[in-house]
Amino acid sequence: MSLIVSWLVLSLAVYLAAVLVPDVHLRDFGSAVIVAGLFGVLNFFLGWFFYTVLGLLTLGIGFVFALVTRWIVNAIVLKIVDGLTDRITIDSFWAAMAAAFLMAVFGTVGETLLNSAGLF
Repeated sequence: MSLIVSWLVLSLAVYLAAVLVPDVHLRDFGSAVIVAGLFGVLNFFLGWFFYTVLGLLTLGIGFVFALVTRWIVNAIVLKIVDGLTDRITIDSFWAAMAAAFLMAVFGTVGETLLNSAGLF
């Protein structure tokens, strides 16, 4: 059940990021659900790899600044999702960075609210 709730929270975060970032174009909320699912799967399978590579390429600085590294990795994964589906279009990497940041903020706030309400 928590997986479905997390997926819905991420879907809402993707939708809100697309609404707020001008260079991110999403068809509709149904597309946000598909993009969130694809993003979650790719992040699970590729996110750790990109995180490790960035950490090593920056000679360990990427591990020290884990938050920034994860933010960059999420933007990379979001651009990969853009390339894999036509349900989302991201015009630039900077737009992906902005969307990844907003997704992280909205996702964290959403899951925190659901946790505090005892629904998660």
